[in-house]
Amino acid sequence: MKINNFLSAFALSIILFSCSEKEKPSLPQLQDEVEVIRDQNGINHIFAQNEADLFFMQGYLAAKDRLFQFEIWRRQATGTLAEILGEREFERDRGVRLFQFRGDKETELRHYHPRGVEIVDAFVAGVNAYIEEANSDPKSLPIEFQMLGIQPQPWTWEVVISRHQGLLENVADELKISQVVSKIGPEAAEKLYYFHPNKPDLNLDPGIPTELLFKDILAPYQAFRGRVEFQPEDIDPAYRGKEKEVEVALAALQEEIQTTLEADAFAQGSNNWVLSGTKTESGFPFMANDPHRLQAAPSLRYWVHLNAPGWNVVGGGEPVIPGVSIGHNEYGAWGLTIFSTDNEDMRVYDIHPDNPTQYRFRDEWMEMKAISDTIKIKGQEDRIVTHYYTLHGPVSFIDEELNKAVAVQCAWLEPGSAPYLASLKMDQSKNWEEFRDACTNNFIPAENMVWADREGNIGWQATGIAPVRRGFSGLVATMGDGRYEWNGYLPIADRPHEYNPESGFISTANQNVAPADYPYPDALGYEWADNFRGERIREVLSQDKKFTLEEMGALQNDYLALPARQLVPFLKDLTLENERTDSLRNLLLNWDFILAPQSIVAGIYVMWERELRKKAGEIAVPEEVRGLVGSIALTRVIEWVMNPSLIFSSNPENSRDAWLSESFASAILALEKKLGPNPQKWQYGQKDYKHALIYHPLGRIASEEWQAKLNAGPLPRGGYSFTPGANAYGDNNTSGASFRILVDTKDWENTMGINTPGQSGNPESPFYKNLFPVWAKDEFVTIPYSKESVKSKAAEFQVFSPKN
Repeated sequence: MKINNFLSAFALSIILFSCSEKEKPSLPQLQDEVEVIRDQNGINHIFAQNEADLFFMQGYLAAKDRLFQFEIWRRQATGTLAEILGEREFERDRGVRLFQFRGDKETELRHYHPRGVEIVDAFVAGVNAYIEEANSDPKSLPIEFQMLGIQPQPWTWEVVISRHQGLLENVADELKISQVVSKIGPEAAEKLYYFHPNKPDLNLDPGIPTELLFKDILAPYQAFRGRVEFQPEDIDPAYRGKEKEVEVALAALQEEIQTTLEADAFAQGSNNWVLSGTKTESGFPFMANDPHRLQAAPSLRYWVHLNAPGWNVVGGGEPVIPGVSIGHNEYGAWGLTIFSTDNEDMRVYDIHPDNPTQYRFRDEWMEMKAISDTIKIKGQEDRIVTHYYTLHGPVSFIDEELNKAVAVQCAWLEPGSAPYLASLKMDQSKNWEEFRDACTNNFIPAENMVWADREGNIGWQATGIAPVRRGFSGLVATMGDGRYEWNGYLPIADRPHEYNPESGFISTANQNVAPADYPYPDALGYEWADNFRGERIREVLSQDKKFTLEEMGALQNDYLALPARQLVPFLKDLTLENERTDSLRNLLLNWDFILAPQSIVAGIYVMWERELRKKAGEIAVPEEVRGLVGSIALTRVIEWVMNPSLIFSSNPENSRDAWLSESFASAILALEKKLGPNPQKWQYGQKDYKHALIYHPLGRIASEEWQAKLNAGPLPRGGYSFTPGANAYGDNNTSGASFRILVDTKDWENTMGINTPGQSGNPESPFYKNLFPVWAKDEFVTIPYSKESVKSKAAEFQVFSPKN
């Protein structure tokens, strides 16, 4: 692992402010002067004299760096994309409005922090101050606004607390599982999934018609949860790419999305761990975290340093949210991964044959609540819609033919469920007790929060608002007639946790980490990430040695594939008819299982694993549900390889060996088709096989000139979904860790991190993709903390004054 601290000559040549001079722009909303130092990697360090100014400046500077990202976020959050993109976004806007949080501001914002109202108001005021400033000269707006012919619009507190991009669970899966069960029954369906640690009840209530399950009953939910995809007609013709090239690019996008949704369905997530000082060379605890999400330009996350009385925190969060969700203060460091929690259920109701807005609940007819709304559509008249709600939640479908209605019960519509805002209290925690108390406010997303402090303590608390289900699993649709009610929510303090374990470390990687004797199984889910990343991390950390921080960085980028270690031995005794194929098989038998860039053997293995998984579906999934099941979890595939009688009724071992042989032969044919007949050109980590090409939202439809500016890459990559260095399953590194952090609590100045492609979202900024080549080589930059250290690594100085 390398630490990269240089600023490119190009970036230096266009830095906007001299390090030897301080600019003093005026912002009348400020109470006192605020000093902002931007370091050589593009991270803003904000030194304010009061809390209001601190969060005002966080909002102002984040909006300045990420203005287009902020505007698209706002339109998604408010259901106003149809205003600029037309009819095709009407369903999304309707879905967003249907599922929006409608609680009161005071209750919502005080949940996250005693001064949550004031903090969010200050942040929003800062965002709006920059938007007003930017709109005063529309020609100077970032290029995306010129391309689309739009201007950014003001924010409100509702945008900050929107749930539209929260990591929510799992009603879309619930519908798919219900469809599968309706066709092949619960027992056959369960074999196709990797449900654990407990066995779920997959029986469908007889009151739910099969016909209903195959209608578009979640349309508004699916629309509001979908990604925004721009089309060529959305941008000015002067900026558009060539028609055929754009068609190819958009087709490739759909293929990438499908790969991510299917092959990565059980692999996406994050890694974090904390080590006690007994296992580190410094003698102080370490914290490491690399959250995995979709890669994009700009990044989902954004580094910032917030310093004011009562605040001194540096780290990363989503730029549209005040505070820091992953980072450290002067007392401790913390990180997060997702703790799989089912926060949603699909409810089916009988409706009155004479009044479709009345539904049956506990032997009474209840009237749905109705809310009228107006949606603006580009080039059309405003459209008035009516949203309906049952006592469980938003109604997504009314079927007068079947006399049924469908609603989605969402725990995340409870007050206090805005993603990551509970981090505000974590940012001020001075010890484990305060940090754990702050965790009890963290409803969404449900997370594994880990903590390490300078006093030598490490801890873990699972968070999240968890419905208690008794007598049903929540994995299939249920009737909303009162027989399948949640029994409240489990207190977060009762979720799994640990403090200063004898092992000297705690690690999580989205796998099931609940103890085997966990006393609240009714609040524990059934769907978790495959355990390969988690097991590899534990394998390394369990060594009897003292680790350096650099070794923690190497583990974050570790490319050893545990699935390969389990599967490759089964190749040893196979008889392959083709001599050439047999010789290629032999290459794997002495391999170290590392998916390194430039490795030919890694290239052969990954293609074999892909073919093995594909053929597993053909063998095990009944034909009538193949379009519903998607990719089989790799853990389940390996179980079938090890115990072939689970899927083969006759001659299981011979049938298994034929499956392995055919898959390997298919993999060789696929490589020949993809990369040519010469195996010397089958290296993993090349442009045509495994690479990182990070796209801007307009980067597939823009002209070649603008694509070069908007997109980052391609550059070689290693690893895949199931290695700790998780770089997606497909050829392009479409998901994984864009942000990483490593903290030695002995010395905050040793903190290392990365954020790809860069801090800024403005393609004209020197900080737009300056970190991409550093990240692509699995390197890090140092993150200064003390004011003296920040000054020594400064690229820009500014002092913002309340007066001219």
